[in-house]
Amino acid sequence: MGQGPSTPLSACLDAVCNGRDNCVAYPDNPLYQTSWVKRYNLDISVEPVAVTRPDTSEDVSNIVKCAVANSVKVQAKSGGHSYANYGLGGQDGELVIDLANLQNFSMNTDTWQASIGGGTKLSDVTSRLHDNGKRAISHGTCPGVGIGGHATIGGLGPSSRMWGSCLDHVVEVEVVTADGSIKRASETENSDLFFALKGAGAGFGVITEFVVKTHPEPGDVVQYSFALSFDKFEDLVPVFLQWQDLITDPELDRRFGTEFVMYALGVIITGTFYGSEDEWKASGIPDKIPVGNVSVVIDDWLGVIAQQAEDAALYLSDLATSFTAKSLALRKDEALSTDTATQMMKYIDGADHGSLIWFVIFDASGGAVSDVPMNATAYSHRDKAMFVQGYGIGIPTLNQDTRDFVSGVIATIRNDTVQALTTYPGYVDPSLVDAQASYWGPNLDTLGQVKSKWDPSDLFHNPQSVRPGETV
Repeated sequence: MGQGPSTPLSACLDAVCNGRDNCVAYPDNPLYQTSWVKRYNLDISVEPVAVTRPDTSEDVSNIVKCAVANSVKVQAKSGGHSYANYGLGGQDGELVIDLANLQNFSMNTDTWQASIGGGTKLSDVTSRLHDNGKRAISHGTCPGVGIGGHATIGGLGPSSRMWGSCLDHVVEVEVVTADGSIKRASETENSDLFFALKGAGAGFGVITEFVVKTHPEPGDVVQYSFALSFDKFEDLVPVFLQWQDLITDPELDRRFGTEFVMYALGVIITGTFYGSEDEWKASGIPDKIPVGNVSVVIDDWLGVIAQQAEDAALYLSDLATSFTAKSLALRKDEALSTDTATQMMKYIDGADHGSLIWFVIFDASGGAVSDVPMNATAYSHRDKAMFVQGYGIGIPTLNQDTRDFVSGVIATIRNDTVQALTTYPGYVDPSLVDAQASYWGPNLDTLGQVKSKWDPSDLFHNPQSVRPGETV
């Protein structure tokens, strides 16, 4: 139980916890930052007014009511992997609802829909689906990410081109709204709220349970990897353009997901093809993807998930670090020209990186993600062919050279593009100007209306969440 200063808020939260250990903590707890707050990005300081760990939806409801009564903003935390610590509020003084104890799981074997607690990490989602009928959904590769943030912001991963994003699998939720009510939301019940939760969830409620449609696990899976070292990044331009031509082809087999990763020691191209080796060869992709120091491994679903988690750990670990991240979302017509790719590579060659630990990652998108109408969910990047992310990690602290380098990579791409490029909110960037328009674009007007209806006082708030009545 929390032993914080006696305030109306702490009295209310202590009453909800009713003497339970590890239910609430306050800033005077000596382990508050390390054991309760647990910032993911150590470069961004934040101190919540309290961190709670509810056991049930009723606990969440009562905690929300405490916040309302004391005019305190609220953010839910599932895995806590926001680049800007938005699961902690993103600014001092917010009330955190850490969903770590909401771990329920069940599978309806008639519909093959799974009910998953809002605090479940992706590694557990994978294992529980496997153990309950060898089922699967599309999601990202970092095992410590929580489904609560992932499935309410997009949730992109190697199988997204085949099956859609993580949020495209969500068919219903249980959610606590801004008045503390426990609601169900789906396409047929509270459908406006459901629309908002699928892409902009942090500003609209606390999801305590997801109901998701599932797929049979794929059988054979082909893993492709290509590694290259070189004298300078400018030499990579033809290789990058060959990869980009492949992934912007609208006829690209949807069973294929791929990344182009640049880092201090060279480049790695990874690919995952959900099919047999014969199907992989018949797809035509091996004839179009860069060849050289290539390895092709045939594996099963769980083996591939484990390998992808290992690969992800090379880029941005589950461990808390000081880092900076920038990103862009690109349609096919916004793909890098030869000149832009050359300028980007020259910039990387000539800039002071400030750190040996940096990455520039291009991810293929499209496919099944693009099948869903833009206005069907809050997620507004249905038309994107790829995303680019720049990361710079400081050990132990982040320096300005690294910040400038990562910003410079993205600025080089942006400045060579006529269109105003947008950003996926899952790669949140606290420095963005007019962030909401960049994140939610054509859906922002509708989101502002839904926010005015369901959370007019902006209880569920972070520095870049949707505001009531917001318009583009």
